Amino acid sequence: MLWYIIANPAAGNRSIERRWPDIERRLQEMGIAYTLQFTNAPGHAARLAEDAILNGHRYILGIGGDGTNHEIINGILSQNFVPSSEVFYALLPVGTGNDWAKTYNIPHDIGQRLERLKNPQTRLQDAGKVRYHTVDGEAAERWFVNVAGMAYDGFVAKRIEEDGKSNNQIEYLLAVGRYLFEYNLTRARISWDGAVPVEDFFYTINVGLCRYSGGGMQFVPQAIPDDGLLALTFARRLPRWEVLLQTPRFYNGTLLSHSKITGTQAQSVEVMPLQDDQPLWLEADGEFLGQCPAVFSIVEKAINVVL
Repeated sequence: MLWYIIANPAAGNRSIERRWPDIERRLQEMGIAYTLQFTNAPGHAARLAEDAILNGHRYILGIGGDGTNHEIINGILSQNFVPSSEVFYALLPVGTGNDWAKTYNIPHDIGQRLERLKNPQTRLQDAGKVRYHTVDGEAAERWFVNVAGMAYDGFVAKRIEEDGKSNNQIEYLLAVGRYLFEYNLTRARISWDGAVPVEDFFYTINVGLCRYSGGGMQFVPQAIPDDGLLALTFARRLPRWEVLLQTPRFYNGTLLSHSKITGTQAQSVEVMPLQDDQPLWLEADGEFLGQCPAVFSIVEKAINVVL
């Protein structure tokens, strides 16, 4: 096995720059064969992954956070050279949230993670695809493997991108709380799998394949990464004080027991904004993408995850 490593030097508050000598030493001590590329700009990880597969690589190791993970996944799923399930993908999580890695209990410890690469155990995971619109209104599409969020979630992702990404989890949570008082609920229509559409003002709308997002929050606790279904959760109009009061539910998996919050599963979901004067923003895997309308679909067993 020759591992093609894609490392983001900016991940984890630039911790990769400090930790790379130790990672390199351990790779050599363990006898793991590898070639290395550092990313140098947004979107670079996706291009590196696609080029690696074109050049015959089938074992890819990402070193970074959820953003790096999102880009590499898009590179794997966007290429047409081989079926994506034939590419073995591993992540060494070195980021602020590391939410996707939580689903698989992927260790953060360098030695433990690299040891697993020597005799890799794998699991096939479904992937989601979203068709949406950019901020400028142009049609676009993107893959995701964790959670996509709209309404307040999309608003937060947009504000964080504008203000600069948080360097740690505490900064992120403080930003989430601060933005709560800036957000105005947006009216939208949610449709899924032939069910009666729901029209209302929404605080949050989430479509996911895995449980954790936002640094360990569980907006889609019903999500199963390989069941062929998207988990859908939406929260209707709530007072701001009620949102703050319910914060423990975001983390303990009981969010769906609240009377104003609905959770279900579907193969396809469509979210349509109903206010021309207020965009319904969209993020996926923590990355701000653009705005709704958005249509979500699923491809089963698309990613070969190295545990």
